[in-house]
Amino acid sequence: MIKLGPFLKDAWFIARPYFRSEEKWSARLLLGVIVLLNLSLVGMDVVLNFWNGAFYDSLQNKDWRAFTDLLFLYHRGKDGSFMPGFSAVATIYIIVAVYRTYLNQWLQIRWRRWLTRVFINEWLSDRAYYRISLTTSAAGLGTDNPDQRIAEDLRSFVGDTLSLGLDLLSNIVSLISFVGILWSLSGSIHLFGLTIGGYMVWIALIYAVIGTWLTHLVGRPLATLSFRQQRFEADFRFSLVRLRENVEGIALYGGENDEHAALLTRFSAVVMNWWAIMQRTKLLNALTSGYQQIAVVFPIIVAAPRYFGGQIPLGGLTRTASAFGQVQGAMSWFVSSYASLAAWSATVERLARFQRSIETARAEAGQGIVISETPGDSLELRHLHLTLPNGKMLIEEDAYRFLRGESVVIGGRSGLGKSTLFRAIAGIWPFGEGEIVRPKGSHLFLPQRPYLPLGSLRHIVTYPAAADSASDDAITEALQKAGLGGLAERLDEEHDWTLLLSGGEQQRLALARALLIRPDWLFLDEATSNLDPEAEAELYQLLRRELPGTTVISIAHNPAIAAFHDRKTTLTAAQARPARLSETTPASA
Repeated sequence: MIKLGPFLKDAWFIARPYFRSEEKWSARLLLGVIVLLNLSLVGMDVVLNFWNGAFYDSLQNKDWRAFTDLLFLYHRGKDGSFMPGFSAVATIYIIVAVYRTYLNQWLQIRWRRWLTRVFINEWLSDRAYYRISLTTSAAGLGTDNPDQRIAEDLRSFVGDTLSLGLDLLSNIVSLISFVGILWSLSGSIHLFGLTIGGYMVWIALIYAVIGTWLTHLVGRPLATLSFRQQRFEADFRFSLVRLRENVEGIALYGGENDEHAALLTRFSAVVMNWWAIMQRTKLLNALTSGYQQIAVVFPIIVAAPRYFGGQIPLGGLTRTASAFGQVQGAMSWFVSSYASLAAWSATVERLARFQRSIETARAEAGQGIVISETPGDSLELRHLHLTLPNGKMLIEEDAYRFLRGESVVIGGRSGLGKSTLFRAIAGIWPFGEGEIVRPKGSHLFLPQRPYLPLGSLRHIVTYPAAADSASDDAITEALQKAGLGGLAERLDEEHDWTLLLSGGEQQRLALARALLIRPDWLFLDEATSNLDPEAEAELYQLLRRELPGTTVISIAHNPAIAAFHDRKTTLTAAQARPARLSETTPASA
């Protein structure tokens, strides 16, 4: 298992905020009722312990009336004592158990809903998700499979925290309730000249301590194995999603054999780790099952001498065995819950790491490259140094200016950092230093691979604005001008449009967004690379005609694109030196 102190601290910091949130009163009320119902079940176990003794005494005494009374309504003893019937206790027990589970599930979904909203909000805020995705080294901020942590780990955390926490509380109350009963029923034993009172309590304690120590010794690796299993499962699922999202490319390459091998390789990690879990669980189950089976007869064996000696009746023997089972079971909570604790600890560790990564990423937001806005007419790069996540210098530019109203094409060899420069101007690249001064107004960036969100075609065209932010006529007109008039009748259809549309059609769809939004500054990063030269020329002419007041800055490798811009600049790099923007030239040059 992991270190207890830091682990409990992590679990507390994940769990505490909900019960101090805007839902705190309803959350606390639900939790309080659930705790009360759990304690009620413990109380009924105490009642059933006394009922058990009276019932078996009626069998031993062949007392038919007491027997029937104890089965149904209630029974009054000769000394005036009152004992409820089993039917009444069982009915109340069932009602309490049903509503305990129902309210527990209600609290779970409310708690999970709140945590999911908080984690998604923090993950997306300050573009923490983007910074985390860029830092993939073991020493960095990167963390694997955030989808699993939000979707599955939060669900497991809420369910396991409530289950284990309430179970622990019930066992503590059970221990307090039954230890006195067991002490009074045990009597004394003489050993080595000493009189030991309540000896069965001490036997239960020794039995539980030995079982706990052996369980921890055998089951200790399970926490690490559970952590790895969650990661391997998430990696395998991610590979399946990647295949689904890239079916056309895989089919065109004929890459089925490679994908098949890659999927089986990832799944083999799932299987191998699962085998390790199986082997360890087998040992743990052998230990705990034997421990629990021995606990069934052990108290009877220990108490049998007093029964056969006439010191306690049959009912007293059954009560002693029942109380011993409750005390020993409460003391052995760690033994019986070890596998669940291992899985819970793995979940807490994954969520804690994820949360710390988000906090670190958000804390570093705004550091490095400074983005400022002015009412001026130019976009300026001032002492700009862009680096890769590993610290390697990529671009170094002391002063450069793009003027409002002009159109500029940026050329240069692949890998020098042209797309990274656009990311920095957009304010999303976190690595580097310097200042980027942007003029006030709207900015739209169109990457080479457009993002098509899930939903209707209408939503895709208007993204990131709401689907109802533009009229049908405006959307239809934008689609027609972008060469997608055939889709105008399908605005409300919901599909995975990345699978239905070709790469060129997806880029036309992104340009339709630009026509609809009409930004002040438009940045095109190989945004027409999937189109033929004639289509590229038509679309650039369309942009100049439809967006005359928009400043267009393009990245393009096709030399013919320069003809549709006012000037051209090139990103160049001397050997072993960072890249710089060269002197501008007329676009026709």
